[in-house]
Amino acid sequence: MTTAEKEKSEPLIDLQRLVVSVRRRRRLWLATALFGLIAGALVALLLPSPPTAVAKILVIHADDSPSDSGTLMETDVAVLQTTKIAGEALKKLNSTQPAEEFLKDYTGLGVTNNVLQVTVKGKDNADAVARAQALSDAFITEYVARNQAAAAAEQKALIDQRNQAQTELATVQNDIVTEEAKRNPNPAQLERMYSRRAELTSKISDYDGRAQEAGIGTPKVGAGTQIVDAPRIVPKSFLKSTGAAAGIGAVLGLLLGLVLAAISSVVKDRPVLRRELSWHLGASVLAQLPKPQRWWRRSRAVAERERVAATLLRTIGEHGTVSLLDLGARATTAALAVDIANGLAEKGPVTLVDELPKADLRALAGEGKVRVLGRDEPKAPGECRVGVGSIEPGTAWTDLEHLGAETILVVRAGRANTEWLHTVARQLAERRIPIIGIVVVDPDPRDHTDGTLWDGLHTALRGRGAETRAALPGPEPVESPEPVKAPEPPPVRRPRPRFDRAPQSKPVEMFPDDEPTVRRLAVAPPEPAKPVDRVLEPAKDKKPVRRRPPTPYKRPEELDNADQPTKRFSPVSPDNAEAL
Repeated sequence: MTTAEKEKSEPLIDLQRLVVSVRRRRRLWLATALFGLIAGALVALLLPSPPTAVAKILVIHADDSPSDSGTLMETDVAVLQTTKIAGEALKKLNSTQPAEEFLKDYTGLGVTNNVLQVTVKGKDNADAVARAQALSDAFITEYVARNQAAAAAEQKALIDQRNQAQTELATVQNDIVTEEAKRNPNPAQLERMYSRRAELTSKISDYDGRAQEAGIGTPKVGAGTQIVDAPRIVPKSFLKSTGAAAGIGAVLGLLLGLVLAAISSVVKDRPVLRRELSWHLGASVLAQLPKPQRWWRRSRAVAERERVAATLLRTIGEHGTVSLLDLGARATTAALAVDIANGLAEKGPVTLVDELPKADLRALAGEGKVRVLGRDEPKAPGECRVGVGSIEPGTAWTDLEHLGAETILVVRAGRANTEWLHTVARQLAERRIPIIGIVVVDPDPRDHTDGTLWDGLHTALRGRGAETRAALPGPEPVESPEPVKAPEPPPVRRPRPRFDRAPQSKPVEMFPDDEPTVRRLAVAPPEPAKPVDRVLEPAKDKKPVRRRPPTPYKRPEELDNADQPTKRFSPVSPDNAEAL
């Protein structure tokens, strides 16, 4: 993938990089989760929840039906959480607390279509029970009174309708009496009046019956709506309450930590994947090393580091100078440099150039074959030098040229941001220090991205050939030369042979007495070859040479008797016709 294709296909937010960055910041969100856990437990200890009393009320609905989906109970819960009910309860408690504040201390819950649960908080157990009792009584009183008021309103409406019907009946009765008093009454009109009087009489009777029923009210509602479970204090478990508070705090802290980790990974823009480090530094990833382990895993880390050092030795070669530049992994860089120096010391003298602050290379190298010197000390003839330096912010870039002709970058994943990685690559390119490769320290264990550089043959690993080795100081390995083929000469057009004259065929004796003189064709001697241009002139047309037909062969005795016919050429006769 080239740089242009990479920039074109790179998304705005890489989900893989985001997940890896959040996972690498597990200390942050684990710390916030632990902080939330501790905070929740402390809140449960220092600020315990007030005592809570619970009461259950059986509510009888006048219009209840089996098909009710709970809307009637939802209406009762909504009525319970009103300032009217809260104010009536506070009046019974002789409390001066505002009704709006008291609404925050209790809740209602419809357990079934006819059972209402009331939960009330109080200052102490007695206060919580008294509040629950007062609230329940206020709700029942208001509910029953509301049903009775509805029944009374219905009775009054029925009585009013009955009175109107009685007034109309009296008018119809007077009309009938008047019509009957006439000398010639109208039978049809009297018939209509009689029907209207009967209808009004029936309505008045119906209104009287319904008014009496409405006056009775809803005794079932008043008698059935009552407290079925007296107010009682809800028992609390200290462990359960503390654990619930701690769990809620842990979940909130974990969510907060994950959000902070995601935001910081996007804002800080610190590459953690191998492919990103390869893109930004312009070099391939040679190997990776885990972060420095504790004492119980030290042997495993040492074995892994020695394996990587052997790989780097094969990549570096035996000639020239090389440097290891650290970016966020000082201890690993120092130990790796000592391992590489020890490997080179088996083939010749090696010197370590210590320019890495707070690394103490002398203590790591010990009293072995490797010498630890400063940057300005002269190099002994035939000696290989391994420079160790740092590319952290504040690096003196001009000093990196004295550490080695080539360099290996030891970079800790997620240590530097993208801008600083570009700065490192640009500064090394300006100093003409080629990067052999990158050693990634503390990579993500689930990172399976490719860290190989494919564009830029002069910096890729496959470009480390004879040209790269020839640019380095030191003896160049002798390579077997390949056979060189000589260039083919350009084609030369040779002239055709020229004849002095056309040859004449003459009879040749088969067995001459003297040595025959053979006359050969006169051929012009070839002229020396001259360079001929690529573009040749077309050949000129020549007249064809007419040749005589060959003379038949004759023996000597036939020449003497040439005038006599031979058997071979004898004329056809009747005697030899059959033979022919």
